[in-house]
Amino acid sequence: MSHPSPIPLSRDVQATLVPAGDPVTLQAGAEAVITQELGGNYTVIVNGNMFRIDQADGDALGKETTSATAGTGTRTAQSGDDLMTEIWNQLKTCYDPEIPVNIVDLGLIYDCQLHPGGDNGQRVEVKMTLTAPGCGMGPVLQQDVQNKLLCLEEVAEADVALVWEPQWNQGMMSDAARLELGLM
Repeated sequence: MSHPSPIPLSRDVQATLVPAGDPVTLQAGAEAVITQELGGNYTVIVNGNMFRIDQADGDALGKETTSATAGTGTRTAQSGDDLMTEIWNQLKTCYDPEIPVNIVDLGLIYDCQLHPGGDNGQRVEVKMTLTAPGCGMGPVLQQDVQNKLLCLEEVAEADVALVWEPQWNQGMMSDAARLELGLM
């Protein structure tokens, strides 16, 4: 098994300490090892600590950056069913920085509803949970979900609520997630 090579950060970069969720600035020249590159964001280890770096700051890791609209794109859906498909596709581009499985397959999305939002587009309401209630990454994941939903042309508003009932457990994961994590 090969080990990823450390990458010196080319500039100071804003990151989030995982799992605490605290914002930090990683200094230029610090060596980062990328452990996960999913959903457009990067999970890195620097000095033995885990951090999440947003896709917009990927250039500090020598990566090509893209706009925050990465995911399925902004094509216009023709019906409510098409839009719901696009919404679920966007949700599948969100990842817990510690687990290489999207939040849908992890079973973290409890409810997703589409409502008329007036002339400007639709309103999406999402109820989601976390694998652990005390996880400091909750607000970061919540914001990631909201940002990715707002990238859809027909979505004018996205309300994402963290809920704790029912409490998440491994039985909520899809078979694909269990297989990916070696639980099957």
